[in-house]
Amino acid sequence: MLEVNAAFVNFSLKDQEGVARNLADYAGQWLVVYCYPKDNTSGCTVEAQDFSALAGQFAEAGAAVLGVSPDSVKSHAGFCAKKNLSITLLSDPERSFLEPAGVWQKKSMCGKEYMGVVRSTFLVDPEGRVREIWTKVKVPGHAQAVLEKLRKLRA
Repeated sequence: MLEVNAAFVNFSLKDQEGVARNLADYAGQWLVVYCYPKDNTSGCTVEAQDFSALAGQFAEAGAAVLGVSPDSVKSHAGFCAKKNLSITLLSDPERSFLEPAGVWQKKSMCGKEYMGVVRSTFLVDPEGRVREIWTKVKVPGHAQAVLEKLRKLRA
């Protein structure tokens, strides 16, 4: 798992429109990267809607918001259209970002173990350093807490 003050993972992933996005695209601005397990599931939908609802306030605070999951570009496109999302979602089916970020981990449900995304969020400063990390995120109120931390760090 990444640590606070570490350089953020360099990435090149396609968004919901098939456009390649790279860490360098966000140089000089704050970046919120939240990692989630799967499109169109209850918790992931609420989280995406919460970040979308606050997208304007994140932009006012100088930050872009990116969601990352192992879902396909096509899945992300459908998810964004169906739920009217206003944030950028990045597709990482090969886990080229999720594994180095440390969020692809062993999980268990109903006694079965499997590999999957541990819901996590990274707040990255304009120099590309991790300033805050939330792991094993509980969705209610999370997007607002990230926005408040961003505002505090920028003050």
